[in-house]
Parts: sequence; C-alpha cells; structure tokens
Amino acid sequence: MTQEKVKEKAKEKVIEPEIVEEVKSAAAEEVQSDEETSNVEELNSAKESEKKEEEDYKAKFFYLAAEMENFKKRSEREKENLLKYGNEKVLSNLIEVVDNLDRTVDAIANDEEEKVKNIFVGIDMVRKQFLDVLKSSGLEKVEALGKTFDPNLHEAMAQQPAEGKEDQEIIQVFQPGYSLNGRLLRAAKVIIANNG
Repeated sequence: MTQEKVKEKAKEKVIEPEIVEEVKSAAAEEVQSDEETSNVEELNSAKESEKKEEEDYKAKFFYLAAEMENFKKRSEREKENLLKYGNEKVLSNLIEVVDNLDRTVDAIANDEEEKVKNIFVGIDMVRKQFLDVLKSSGLEKVEALGKTFDPNLHEAMAQQPAEGKEDQEIIQVFQPGYSLNGRLLRAAKVIIANNG
C-alpha cells in the first residue's frame, strides 16, 4: 500500500497500528531500494570513468615511452655521426695540405742534386706520416687511375682518345679524391678515355 491509500483508509476508518507500521516499513524499503539503485548506477558510472581515465593514462604513458625510445635512438645516431663525421671540415682543409705536399714531391722527385734528394726524402716521409694520421681518422683516398669512371666518385675534367684503354676508363688523375668513413669529401678530378 502506498501512503496515499493509507491516508484514505485512515479517513474512512481507523487503521490498525500494525498495518501502519507495515506501510511505513514498505515505504522505507522502497526509498532505500531506489537509493541503492541510484548508488549502484553512480558507482558503475564512476568505475567506467576511472577505467577510461586509466586507459587514457596508459595511452599517454606508452606514447611518452615510445617518444623517449625514439629520442634515445636519434641521440645515439647523432652521436655516432658526430664521432664519425665531426672532423669532416678540418680534414677537408687538410686535404689541400696533402695536395701541396704531393705537388712538392712530384716537382723535386727527379732532381739529381744531393741536397734536393735529401729534402725530397724528408718531405716524402712527412707526407706519408701525415697521410697515415689522416687515414687513422677515417680518411681514405678514392681509387681512380685505371678504374671505370663513376660519377659518384669522380669528376671528369676531359675526355680523350686512348689506345689500349677501355671506353670510360680513367687514364689520368688531376686531383685525388677522398672519402671520410665511406662518405665522399672530394671527388677525384680525372681524364677519361673516349674511344668512340
């Protein structure tokens, strides 16, 4: 019975106190049941909200973890490149010094005077030592003479017919090329055979 019906019956006649207690108890249980249902719904809603928030945090965590891993890899690559190619500019400038030593050695190599021969030996020793130091830093001479022309490694200065040489074979080197740890610093300037 609802409270309204109880009030109507009360107007009509006197209701027994036990019935009034039952009605009050039933009404209280109904209110309590509605509150429990409401509490369960709120609890479920809160759990769903927490679960969604937890998933958001997990997604953000995994994103940041991936970003951190990428940053570590990128930093490691940059560090390796810096170690490998950091002295590229200095070595590029030192190549010109080697060129000058080569020219000097070539100029005095065939001189017969004793003093000049001694100077030649000294300069050649310095040049070889200098090249060894550069090689230990990763600098390598680009092979050219007698090789087939490769535009990635060589720069053609001229073409000329050459008997006994294959077409596109390098027959003379004007200026040697150098690479640093596999990366070309300077292309070799060459003359290639053109028998066409």
